[in-house]
Amino acid sequence: MKKYDKVLIILLFLLICISLVSIYSAEIILNSSNNFFIKQIIWYILGIIFIFIIFKLNNKILFKYSFYLYILGNISLFLLLILGTNINNAKCWFTIPFIGSFQPSEFMKIILILYLSNLIKKYKEKYKKSTIKKEFLFLIKIIFIVFIPSILTFLEPDTGVVLIYLIITITMLFISGIRIRWFLILFGFIFLLLSIILFIYFTNKDLFIHILGSDFFLRIDRLLDWSKSSGYQLENGLTAIGSARLFGHGINNTPLYFPEAQTDFIFAVFASNYGFIGGLILISIILLFDLRILNIGINTKKNINKYVIAGTLGMLIYQQFQNIGMTLGLVPITGITLPFISYGGSSLISYMIIIGIILNINKEKKHS
Repeated sequence: MKKYDKVLIILLFLLICISLVSIYSAEIILNSSNNFFIKQIIWYILGIIFIFIIFKLNNKILFKYSFYLYILGNISLFLLLILGTNINNAKCWFTIPFIGSFQPSEFMKIILILYLSNLIKKYKEKYKKSTIKKEFLFLIKIIFIVFIPSILTFLEPDTGVVLIYLIITITMLFISGIRIRWFLILFGFIFLLLSIILFIYFTNKDLFIHILGSDFFLRIDRLLDWSKSSGYQLENGLTAIGSARLFGHGINNTPLYFPEAQTDFIFAVFASNYGFIGGLILISIILLFDLRILNIGINTKKNINKYVIAGTLGMLIYQQFQNIGMTLGLVPITGITLPFISYGGSSLISYMIIIGIILNINKEKKHS
């Protein structure tokens, strides 16, 4: 146990406990026979096994084979478009008999963190004093690498995960010390592109559908619907949270039904059961968890480890903000889950893998 970061392990254990009690309560709301609670326990057990495996493997092996993992991840995303199970008009999962569903995009997030960290490290070692031209060519390479899984994931469609790919990439590049001008150009381009898309959407919906298709139109329509605070799921979730007051309705006493209680709206379940105080405690634990990871990143001496920590924090903080924010009606509902809390095999195991990688970084720090 001396090799492990005890504070991070304790915080992870608290998140596991919160996850299990919330999913048990969500199962009662849904009146479901899917055994989410039992399955989540199994996923956590498998995740802990993966932590031990990663801890024994050492991160050097993962970095060494990150390119092959990247190729394997893209093949999985491509096959998903052909062989994936269609659920709610989306092919985001493979269905595996007797096991359940498998979502390749969740693992692609971790693969990108590993592969991009390795590429940035090699670039920084090769060019101690990089020129604008060399940086530009390197960024073109990075864009191409991120574009392939992004377009495959977008076609599923899963726009939320595509955004996470981009956040991971931008965060890691920013930490690497790339010139600020590239970020200004990128944000300027994104702003211009979004302005054009929204202008066409609001002024000529027929032209929008003709250019970008009805599927993309419905996605934009769904994203903008949050501002009206409408929708059965959001209204019931907000009512359940608002009526909980300081201390909540009590365990397993969520007063209203709302869809996806075990995944997208898991925060609403916990907050309705334990009230404002419970929600505040959960957010505090999440904040401490992120700060502990940040502390490990600050204290590590290897730049490649700093890139991994940056990508991980970018991914986690965005998902935490997005999930809790959409539950409270502050941001659009995108189907983003709350890391370590929401139900899900693929997502949970991928997060546990990254915890194994972070524990390895902490171990290297102690041995250096």
